[in-house]
Amino acid sequence: MIESLQSFTESLPAALQWLGLILLGAIPFVESYFSSFIGVLTGINPFIAIAAGVVGNVVSMIAFVLSAHGIRAAATRNGTPKELSPRRQKIKARFDKYGVAGVSLLGQAVLPSQITSAIIVGFGAPKNRVIFWQVISIILWGVAFALLALGGVEIAGRF
Repeated sequence: MIESLQSFTESLPAALQWLGLILLGAIPFVESYFSSFIGVLTGINPFIAIAAGVVGNVVSMIAFVLSAHGIRAAATRNGTPKELSPRRQKIKARFDKYGVAGVSLLGQAVLPSQITSAIIVGFGAPKNRVIFWQVISIILWGVAFALLALGGVEIAGRF
């Protein structure tokens, strides 16, 4: 999968490769981390690769947060909360334990930021706080994976 995404990015004219990375960053499970990783591997400046991946990821995450906020507002108008399934109870317990910041920063190891953020808002967290912490998380994950790619390129260059 990474090879096909890398081929997609490389196939674009040099001036549009950053646009390709923005599009990749908007895809759940690809996000800022794989987008920046692929950008670095294709030879794009790491700062541009990270920025493009982050922009795409943030835009799609905000769309998910605003949608989840609207759905939650409509669902809770009657005032009777729906009982949570056992799986959602487990997720809610993690949310209660780690809070918005913890789930935002660590949640991307398990689920895409778009899904994580929608779940957090669905539990009633303020949308602006969720967006704030998700943006920080998206940036950190993008930088971390770009650094991993840079390290890999450096090691490969030695051989």
